[in-house]
Amino acid sequence: MESSKYEAVIGLEVHIQLLTKSKAYSADSATYGAHPNTQISVITLGHPGTLPRLNKQSVEFAVKLGLACSCNITRENQFARKNYFYADLPKGYQITQDKTPICTGGRIRIKTSEGQKDIGLTRIHLEEDAGKSMHDQDPYDSLVDLNRAGVPLLEMVSEPEIRSAEEAGAYLTEVRKLVRYLDICDGNLEEGSMRCDANVSVRLRGASAFGTKVEVKNMNSIRNVQRAIEHEIERQIKLIESGGVVDQETRSFEAATGTTFTLRSKEQANDYRYFPEPDLCPVIVDESYISAVRAAMPPLPEALHNRFTGEYKLSEYDAAILTENKQIALYFDTVCSITSNYKAAANWMNGPVKSWLNENGLEMEQFPLSPVVLASLILLIDSGKVSHTIASQRIFPILINNPEANPEQIASENNWIQASDESELKAWIEEAIAKYPAKVAEYKSGKTGLLGLFMGEVMKISKGKADPKSANQILKETLDNHA
Repeated sequence: MESSKYEAVIGLEVHIQLLTKSKAYSADSATYGAHPNTQISVITLGHPGTLPRLNKQSVEFAVKLGLACSCNITRENQFARKNYFYADLPKGYQITQDKTPICTGGRIRIKTSEGQKDIGLTRIHLEEDAGKSMHDQDPYDSLVDLNRAGVPLLEMVSEPEIRSAEEAGAYLTEVRKLVRYLDICDGNLEEGSMRCDANVSVRLRGASAFGTKVEVKNMNSIRNVQRAIEHEIERQIKLIESGGVVDQETRSFEAATGTTFTLRSKEQANDYRYFPEPDLCPVIVDESYISAVRAAMPPLPEALHNRFTGEYKLSEYDAAILTENKQIALYFDTVCSITSNYKAAANWMNGPVKSWLNENGLEMEQFPLSPVVLASLILLIDSGKVSHTIASQRIFPILINNPEANPEQIASENNWIQASDESELKAWIEEAIAKYPAKVAEYKSGKTGLLGLFMGEVMKISKGKADPKSANQILKETLDNHA
């Protein structure tokens, strides 16, 4: 297969379910997981005589996301009806935005093995979700749950600038991270609160015209989006190389086999018969409102990443790991406002702290130690009073169960303060050397690697109390001058 002759052209449509308490145009609860058809009303169902009312918070969330993506914010927002008929669409239409999406332009910055790249955005618009049809619950009938109908969504549409499954995965990872930082969506693809459709086509490298695109649906994880795209690229190239033609269609992804299959053929244009929503007035988003939303926004992952690599001099790897989770990033940033040993703080966050969270199945919000306590533990090591081993293996577990305790007091009460007194260190060193006379001779003959053996023995004899830096220096001097 001559796949190197071709390049993929990929655009992603991401539906972001907003974390509002109520639905987009009614007061019905938008909480996930309730019993089927218990969170509906005559407004959600579109009964005659009922009127929608816009959820104000959904507009705020849309502006937040637009600002985070450097979009242009539309000042006069109009709503439209998107008409189609399906069992889980109770009104026979969705209220959405057609001509005036609330956000236009902007970008998502990704990093892959090929480097950094900006993926342009076409639009982000507000709309309401449909209900959910279930075809595997009953052997004879499809079941419909309308709880999700009317839940507010943002649809984010990318430009067709993604060129690989890896780039698509990086794009979705950044979008998920962004909505979680903004607290507008939990980003859970498995539960459907963030959903992605991929438009995939291939063309000869260097060609300017797009190939025939295929839309792929039903992918419930970032990895499955990548798998579906990889399969679809390969399928289309094989089809073209064998003399076939790619049909414009909608396909579904089968996770068990890693393949796609036809759902329905697709016409060149969908006729949704959009027309202005007669029951909603235009929403004006003015400069003062945008400024207020901007002022209330949290630090964003890109800005934090730049601070961690720039001001704190961390590696790209450390910064990427620390900014994966908003609460971890903000906690680390607070620790770094107390201690200047930024690398040690990063090592603690990516080591003992994350290990404890993972072992206990907890989130950063449930971590018992304050940034001040963790910073004081780092200071205790930096001052030479305790070793990192004592701090991480002895003091840290005690602090977890006694978050208000003082790390230095714990070390003192347990006789863990490192000894740096020269006479005491020399006594331990002489005892260690006396245990291995043959190894001393080997060291003197040039096997300097044996220094670690003696150092380990010193730490063992001192029960970890010997100051490693001072002990290492005196040990080397003692061995070099040993008769």
